[in-house]
Amino acid sequence: MIIGKVIGNLVATQKHYSYQNKKLLLVKPIDLQDRKEKDVIIAVDTVDAGVGDKVLVMSEGNSTTEELGFERRQPLRSIVIAVIDHIEHHNASG
Repeated sequence: MIIGKVIGNLVATQKHYSYQNKKLLLVKPIDLQDRKEKDVIIAVDTVDAGVGDKVLVMSEGNSTTEELGFERRQPLRSIVIAVIDHIEHHNASG
């Protein structure tokens, strides 16, 4: 799972059939201090997230296709599965 911030939308008029009628989001992974990390992820939106939302992204291939109900493997890696309202983090070292 990845925590990220939605930074935009992706629109494609020509795309694989498994992406038809799916909203695609550009998500920038962030750390627990809201600092952006790594590259941008393209993820299918399943929770009606929008630009500026902090989200939880499932990026595990087979799990994502199962979550969307596909019967066989599709070219899909990442989906947004939650809009995050609050993160409570306690340092384990005390």
